[in-house]
Amino acid sequence: MVMEQFSGERVVSSLPALIILAPFVASIIVFFLTRYRVKLGEYFTIGTIALMFVAIFSLYDTVKAGNVIFSRFEFFSIPFPIYFRMDSLSFFLCLLIAFLWLIASIHSIGYMAKEHAHERYYSFLLIALAGCMGTVFAGDLLGLFVFFEIMALSSYVLIAHEEHPYAMFAGAKYLFMSVGAGLAIFFGMMITYHLAGTLTLDGFGLIQEVSTLSLAAFIGYLLGFGVKAGIFPVHIWLPDAHPAAPSPVSALLSGVMIKVGAYGLIRVFYQVYGFEYLHALGWDQIALVLSTITILLGSALALLQDDLKKRLAYSSIAQIGYIVLGISLLSERAFTGALYHIFSHAFMKGCLFLIAGALIVKAGERRISYLGGIGRKMPITMIAFTICSLSMVGIPPFNGFISKWQLSLGALDIGQPFYVGLLILSSLLNSAYYFPIVVTAFFGTPKAEEEAAASREDTAAPEPAPSSNSQKNNLKLSEAPLSMLIPISILAVGCVLFVLLPQNWPLDLAKIIVQELFVSF
Repeated sequence: MVMEQFSGERVVSSLPALIILAPFVASIIVFFLTRYRVKLGEYFTIGTIALMFVAIFSLYDTVKAGNVIFSRFEFFSIPFPIYFRMDSLSFFLCLLIAFLWLIASIHSIGYMAKEHAHERYYSFLLIALAGCMGTVFAGDLLGLFVFFEIMALSSYVLIAHEEHPYAMFAGAKYLFMSVGAGLAIFFGMMITYHLAGTLTLDGFGLIQEVSTLSLAAFIGYLLGFGVKAGIFPVHIWLPDAHPAAPSPVSALLSGVMIKVGAYGLIRVFYQVYGFEYLHALGWDQIALVLSTITILLGSALALLQDDLKKRLAYSSIAQIGYIVLGISLLSERAFTGALYHIFSHAFMKGCLFLIAGALIVKAGERRISYLGGIGRKMPITMIAFTICSLSMVGIPPFNGFISKWQLSLGALDIGQPFYVGLLILSSLLNSAYYFPIVVTAFFGTPKAEEEAAASREDTAAPEPAPSSNSQKNNLKLSEAPLSMLIPISILAVGCVLFVLLPQNWPLDLAKIIVQELFVSF
């Protein structure tokens, strides 16, 4: 018997469907507006996303009261109805998605100023947003699968946007793996329907039969959603896609889209199977092992990267390991930590990728070894980088500390101190690959000056080759434009603001979600 999910009321509303439909319609309008005048398309994109954010936020009181908002549409000869629903988990993620999308869209004004194909970029930015929203709002696994594929296909266009060979390679790699992920999810979904006779997400424990088929479905879901999340061993698209994509897209890939994969795992762990079922069979250990490897591998490989965006990409792999760890520990406080880390990581890593974009635009440089002294030229940008780095390491009073604290308490609640040690080790590795960037930026010497000093000391040396444009420009650098600096500053302030407020509402909402998912067992 499938257990009912929520004790609150079921509120019928078409608003979730309208929120998903809006970016699809807006993408068509933006395409033609941008072709006529780029600024009109940019402002229309920002306005559309801002209205979506307001519409979602207006449902806060309804969702906080424990109610579920849903809309159901039956038409044509489709054997399954189109079913949208918003519970506290959907609300939490959709609000975060809309906010970060809004920030990235504002940042795109400065980043895309000298780029090409603006109409394609902003149109697919909205389509990808609709895919993310639809995935999170879907009331059944079929809808989740369809919108998941829309998100994957539109993301490919954004990753390959710059069209140079590396971008095309990274985009193709992402696309092929996303297609494989979709097939794995579809495989699990077919088995779920065979065993449970339904695909709806209104209850808990859809699969209660213990069989080879149920295990096969679990592996399919783990691999399928794991590809999008970027967990080991299906993470290999991520280190290429992030450096290849425009930086606002990288911020969305890391800050939002990989979290959609984690969202799928949450629905599978806590609703398709139920955490008691997984714990009894020991299948949670599979995910725990993968999350441990993901954390260590991502952190270790990040240390080796000189390309800033590639270092951030490997860091994202490690950070998604925290979230999968919190989901897989099957502990209330660990799950609270996982949810809060979804929120805090969106702010931290979203900001860091936007900063990388500002450095590329202003300095024409992304190599860490060539960023010496840039903090003195772009102080606000690099102060924001420092704040995000402190939060990533998990130093109080930043958001990253709260999520790691909850994860550690959750591990101790179930008698697993090993994972506390893992989190401490990972924090040390985080400091090893973030703090040197900060030190180099504020106390290092620009590469051009180092080479000039070396040539003066070595009088017998031949005349040095001319400096690159990025090295010459480093001496004339100024702060990033406001269209880039304001989004960066907002996210950086957000890394500490919620901890200092009298009420940390993202943490409170995470606890409400946990209570709803655990109370039924």
